[in-house]
This record gives sequence, C-alpha cells and structure tokens, in this order.
Amino acid sequence: MKRYLPTQSYVAPSGEPQGKHVHKKQFGQHFLHDPGIIRRIVQAVAPKPGQRLVEIGPGEGAITLPLLREHGSMTVIELDRDLIPRIQAAAAAHGTLDVINADVLTVDFTALAKEQPLRLVGNLPYNISSPILFHCIDHSAAIIDMHFMLQKEVVDRMAAPPGSKVYGRLSVMLQLGCTVQPLFHVPPGAFNPPPKVDSAVVRLIPLTPEQRHDADPKLVATVVRHAFGQRRKTLSNALGGIATADQIRAAGIDPKERAEQLSPMEFVNIAEVIAAETAG
Repeated sequence: MKRYLPTQSYVAPSGEPQGKHVHKKQFGQHFLHDPGIIRRIVQAVAPKPGQRLVEIGPGEGAITLPLLREHGSMTVIELDRDLIPRIQAAAAAHGTLDVINADVLTVDFTALAKEQPLRLVGNLPYNISSPILFHCIDHSAAIIDMHFMLQKEVVDRMAAPPGSKVYGRLSVMLQLGCTVQPLFHVPPGAFNPPPKVDSAVVRLIPLTPEQRHDADPKLVATVVRHAFGQRRKTLSNALGGIATADQIRAAGIDPKERAEQLSPMEFVNIAEVIAAETAG
C-alpha cells in the first residue's frame, strides 16, 4: 500500500519554502504549504498560556512555527532524522522546541504528561492513522484534546453515526472515548506534491471520567472487533464464541441485528452482560 504522510513544511512570510528537502519515498512525504489552511489549523488549536503542546510529525514546521510564535514552547515527535536539524534551526528564533526522534506508536503519552496534560496536534500518516488514533485513545486520560489532519475518508468514518455505510470499529471505539468534531476539508493542492486523496482536519476531545463507561475496555474492544470483523453477519453469528444470543438479548439488543445498527454504548452493554455472567 502506498503511504501518504502529509509531513509539514515551513513556509516563509513571503510564501516561499525555506531550503529544499528531498521527498522520501519510504515516508511518502507530502508537505503542507497552503498558508490559509495553516492559519485555520492554528486558529482551531488556539493555544493558551501554560498548556503543553505536542505535535506529531512536524516535518519542516508549517504548523509548528506559527504555534511556537504564539505559544513560546512545544514538543514535537519526528521520525525522519534528516528533518530534525531543519526544524530546530527554523524554530530557534521563535521559542523553545523539544524534539523526540521516535515512532509515535512507541511514545508513552501518559509519561510525557507527567507534569501536565497534553494537547496533541499533527498531520497523521494516512496508512497507519488508525493505530495512532487507538494509541492516543489509550492515553486519553493524559490528553486535553487532539487536532489532527487525516485522509477525509478516515475522518468521515471517525464521525459516522450508526446505520451509516462507513460506520465501523473506528467510529465506535473513538466515540466511546472522545467527542469527534470534523472541522474542515483540505484539498490535495494544499500539499507539495499533491496526494491522491482529500484530507480533513478533526478535533477530538476525550470524554471526562464521568462521561466514560466503566466496562472492561479490553472486553469492549474484543466485542467491537468481532462484531465488525464479520459485519454482514448477524450479531449472534459474528459474536459466536464470545456472546450467546441470550446474552445479546439480555443487553436489550436483537441478536439478528448487525453491528452497524448498534450505538457505541450498546456494544458496552453486551460487554457488561458477558462480564456479569462470567463473574457470576
């Protein structure tokens, strides 16, 4: 699968990119360069004094530098070692930049937020965006909010309601952990070179402890994964070996329904019935 990674580039006040970076095929780099889109992202984030900003994939700093000028300090996570000296040099005049050279999937956001919760920002690698989102959700107690640019198709799935053709595992798991707010569309021409897909910016706000369910998260994830793993089958068939038809009924759900017909909390209800009967 071809990987589209919309890593960002620094845009000078004149609108001309500073220097030249060779686009790496292994990273599938597509650098954001549209000043209007950059401005809208920064306005959406609207950092406040004292907040801890962490950007995933800063590239050459198209979003990093405007945020840094407003905020004075931030942390970035960048996998491409060759880009790090460029972003450090560009950032020097604007504030304090801490750089973590790592795969974001290996970063412990909870540990990073030891002193204060995080606000995450970033252009996510399109072909591994779901693992990154699930990784962030695993650390949602340490996160205030997230502003991400992703493939528009992914954002549509993230925000999809039950019954939608694109409603699925990603929709359920994210909506059980966050409020999902699609913000605006980003056309291919906003990048250099243009990717073959449209993008979109989305805001994720983790639910408070009072808003979140208290079921076993691993069991909920297992129920959701199996339910959508065979989404054309009825729940009683898709969940065979995990939940019986009687257990599904006990959760207030018709076993003949299919996964895409259930609300996120109905999956939680099934998990709670399974847990209660196992404990009993």
